[in-house]
Amino acid sequence: MPDDRPKTWKVVLAAILDFLLVFLVGGYLIARLTGGITESGFALSGGPALALLVLIIAYFWGMKRVGGTLFQRLFGLAGRMG
Repeated sequence: MPDDRPKTWKVVLAAILDFLLVFLVGGYLIARLTGGITESGFALSGGPALALLVLIIAYFWGMKRVGGTLFQRLFGLAGRMG
């Protein structure tokens, strides 16, 4: 009986890349809207930082409901994990 589970390294790499994607893009957009852009990137504290945390949670929760995150789909993992 063949093992149809995805490789662990693919699952971990997809999770890391998804997190970085949402953190960097979402963080930049929130910082842009709230004046948190700095010379070296962006800085969030208080409400904007909480908004980013909510966005990250919503991304993983919501994308799981619609078939998988962006990198799970790119790596062919969507629908194959628990």
